[in-house]
Amino acid sequence: MRVAVIGATGVIGRSVVPTLLEAGHDVVGLTRTPEKAGLLTRLGAEPSATTSMDHQELVGLFDGADAVCNFATCVPVGLAALRPHAWAANDRLRTVGVRRVVEAARDARVRRIVQESVSFLYADQGDLVVTEESPVAITPATEPASVGESVVQGYSCGSRTGVVLRFGTLVADDPGSRLRLRSAGPGHALGPGSPDGWAHVVHVEDVGPAVLAALGVPSGIYNVGAEPVRRADLMAGLAAGAGRDGVDFVGPLLRRLGGVRLEPLGRSLRVSSQLFTSTSGWTPARVRFDASWFSAAQPSEALR
Repeated sequence: MRVAVIGATGVIGRSVVPTLLEAGHDVVGLTRTPEKAGLLTRLGAEPSATTSMDHQELVGLFDGADAVCNFATCVPVGLAALRPHAWAANDRLRTVGVRRVVEAARDARVRRIVQESVSFLYADQGDLVVTEESPVAITPATEPASVGESVVQGYSCGSRTGVVLRFGTLVADDPGSRLRLRSAGPGHALGPGSPDGWAHVVHVEDVGPAVLAALGVPSGIYNVGAEPVRRADLMAGLAAGAGRDGVDFVGPLLRRLGGVRLEPLGRSLRVSSQLFTSTSGWTPARVRFDASWFSAAQPSEALR
């Protein structure tokens, strides 16, 4: 297959592109800088300087592609996430950006779209198992992702396939994990929600194989991640990676400062990926979270 990848040099793209190439697919990736174009070339993919803002250029990028994978995000990290309008760019990518990708794919007659999404769309379910049929809780923070999902679902018909992958929180060598390790070193409170709640996580290196598997599944929404982990155990793993005895959970003041953006991250989500596994045959290589997941994200100078 020929696969066009939006966000090819981002955290997800860097896992997906090598996996697709190793499986024998031809990959063209959108990139905006010569450095990132060089990265794609070294991997064996075809870089394109197309802008996602221009419809005709996107149509040209997608021409001849059997599938389009959209992983475009602009997630702020750290205290920057609390600034006014910090999430505007990411929200726009999940709404206007997804619409542009879908419209261009339709005009280019692409038969399959795979869209990245997030599992914290689900409402807090306590200890209940969360499946794709579980209720979602739409807030200003989660609405953009929900809109993007709806656009991709609308793309699906008898001759086209729209696949949405609701990933757990990425853990490994990614900006979010590195920031958590740096912040845990000085002893900052980082744990969202309740220690007894459940978190849905996925190792970055398991994302590429999941997207590869998604090239063969029917239209639909699928949860993708490892087995759920108690938030207390997740924070214990973070503490071990940071060389600390423990990591505190966020208190009422910080929760108020975090507002609507922090709330979804603290929901108790005991998410099951059984539907995706049974449909695609994919299983994560890292089935259960442990402290070693953070080892790849730990630059030696960050914690000293």
